[in-house]
Amino acid sequence: MSKNETNNTCQRSITPTMEDYLEAIYNLGNEKRVVRVKDIAKRLEVKMPTVTNMLKVLSKNGLIDYEKYEYLELTSKGIDVGREIHRRHQVFRNFLTDILKVSSEKANKEACKMEHAVSPSTMDRFIEFMEFTQSCPRAGSTWLDYFDEFRLNGKKPDKCLNRMKEFKNKFEESMQIAKESEAKPNGAQ
Repeated sequence: MSKNETNNTCQRSITPTMEDYLEAIYNLGNEKRVVRVKDIAKRLEVKMPTVTNMLKVLSKNGLIDYEKYEYLELTSKGIDVGREIHRRHQVFRNFLTDILKVSSEKANKEACKMEHAVSPSTMDRFIEFMEFTQSCPRAGSTWLDYFDEFRLNGKKPDKCLNRMKEFKNKFEESMQIAKESEAKPNGAQ
């Protein structure tokens, strides 16, 4: 079995609940020197025996190094999964708060649900779309048509500026036509 097949098999066997634990451990590890069972229980709002049971599962899957009554650490595989789930969470949370203007509390809850449901390729496309909307201002009704071009060619400020100028010119033309038609007496063409 190739390395990619092994990684894919491991990824498929990781449940959303396992991902939540790995993300919590990853975040706690970045915040504190050591991660303890009670820290995880508090973060995930579960009881300590529940955490202990999940830690056994994560350890058996090679995602953490853990001995009962000791501190725990993520393995390199566990770090990769924890980091990726954290990244997904942040992307969705930022989209919900910055673009859709969802409250921070609701965005966190929704992002936690969304982070488990999207394939890596869809996630990459989602990130590209967010980068596009933030770096290339909305220039007319066709601005979404330019997303594919942005995705394929990357961030090109000069192209965005040209699109905005095109939009401005078309907008000014349509305003001029509207003014002229208002100025004509009824029935005149």
